[in-house]
Amino acid sequence: MKELAGRLAALDPDAGAALHVIAYFDRLVEGRAGLEALVRGAAVLSGGTARLVDAERCVRIRVGADGVRLGGGAPPDPRWMSAPLEPGGVPAVWLELAGPPGGVHAMVLERAASAARVVLDRTRGRAPVQKPGEDPASVEVLLDASAPEHARRQAAGRLGLRDTVLARAVAPAGAPPVITPVPAQGARVPAEREAAVTGGRRAGIGPAVPLLGLPASWAAARVALRFTAEGDARDPGPRTVYADDLGTLVLLADAVGAGGEPVPDVRALERAVGGAPWAALTLHAVAFAPSLRAAAAELTLHHSTLQDRLAQAEQWLGWPVQDPYGRLRLQLALMARRLHRSSGV
Repeated sequence: MKELAGRLAALDPDAGAALHVIAYFDRLVEGRAGLEALVRGAAVLSGGTARLVDAERCVRIRVGADGVRLGGGAPPDPRWMSAPLEPGGVPAVWLELAGPPGGVHAMVLERAASAARVVLDRTRGRAPVQKPGEDPASVEVLLDASAPEHARRQAAGRLGLRDTVLARAVAPAGAPPVITPVPAQGARVPAEREAAVTGGRRAGIGPAVPLLGLPASWAAARVALRFTAEGDARDPGPRTVYADDLGTLVLLADAVGAGGEPVPDVRALERAVGGAPWAALTLHAVAFAPSLRAAAAELTLHHSTLQDRLAQAEQWLGWPVQDPYGRLRLQLALMARRLHRSSGV
């Protein structure tokens, strides 16, 4: 797309710029960007202040041409360039530039409105939000490190978190972020609440922090999500991972990119997992159980049966897994496998 835009720009600057705008907003939607990122894109691409105003869904976001979030400002001027979220609807996306829009400005408005509609439908649906704690747009603001402090404090108030001392950000797989208060530093989400907080999905849970520290907790939660597993026979492991527990393992997340070329040990592990239906569960149990006897008990196997399986698995892997070094190598391979297969949030 970038190459095509460059060629078009050489022939027709307006067409090249329009294609660049289309590709830009398509990338934001594919990456599940939030509303503020969309408004920021509209502002930067248009060279003027942009805002999104949706009274029904209680959304008001305004960003300057330099990409910095601004206060609400004066009410929109009808003479400004604007576009509705729905055909025939009221203006919702505004460029604080005298209209009517044309060329690139028209394309920015059209693509920004279309992308905002996708995000709003994903996070809020059609009905207005009734409960403060169910306001995904305010959650996005509270987790956005670039949002001004006063805006994040206001978002915390709308979410009913104004008096909360500490909270954790939660990154459920394929779902919007969640913020959950905790009573003390290091306190975990109670077991009886975990399913409600994660929605029963795989989830990474960030560290407990003061409200204004939630962007860092959110970033850590997204890393923790990459270490989660489906918890089934093909992908055994924890469905919920706390960032607090990762320690220096976060360095592994930095080194292993999602969707990239797997390292040799991960390829060997995939070969072993494909070799027998029992391989993934067996190798996971051996890697993380305190002893082989404990692993056999976890798998409800006789110790000799486990030994036979390991002999076969070691042939597929190409290294022994029963000595400390080989066991550590297996643990790292299992985690790298998850990191390769997970794209985070």
